[in-house]
Amino acid sequence: MKTPSGPFDFTRAISTLCHDVTERHEAFAHIDMSRVAVCFSQTRSRVLHGLQAKLTPMRFEGGALQCRRRGKLWTVQRLYLGQREMYYILTFYLPRFLNQSFKEKFVTILHELYHISPLFDGDIRRFEGRYHVHSHSQQEYDGQMDEFAKEYLSCRPPEELYTFLRQDFRTLFRQHGGVIGLRVPIPKLIPVDELKSA
Repeated sequence: MKTPSGPFDFTRAISTLCHDVTERHEAFAHIDMSRVAVCFSQTRSRVLHGLQAKLTPMRFEGGALQCRRRGKLWTVQRLYLGQREMYYILTFYLPRFLNQSFKEKFVTILHELYHISPLFDGDIRRFEGRYHVHSHSQQEYDGQMDEFAKEYLSCRPPEELYTFLRQDFRTLFRQHGGVIGLRVPIPKLIPVDELKSA
């Protein structure tokens, strides 16, 4: 058996898997993963319940760069990796995310990717009505993600792309001697007036 060389690069593994999902499943074909910053954040507690992952849009509704709230005009910090501007930040919370079941991990990944606007304009996907983030039922939303996961796996992607999802955090850590990845702070809202006066 080949011994893993160096720590497990979580960011690289999850980014590669997400890219393959966008290549194989039409529901995610609008996503350009080169403009999605995939990173992780460490959870303070090892309990299984709680936030698993989060998608942070880098634009306001309709892809706007500015938004007026309570009479004040705001913009959001821009994020560049190299020369490329990121439109979204996809954050996974470790070890909590990796300690879920294989099915729950896949549903979580697709759950967050599906939040990305079909226009890929830096905004989220917005459903009609009051519950514009998950439609009227998050349970039904996640049920759809489970179906998407089954459809993706039925395309027979290379198993090495998602084998790591069958391991929990402790197992990956022991096998590889560590788990590493990109860390990106959540961007802040900035009053436009402060930018003009800077």
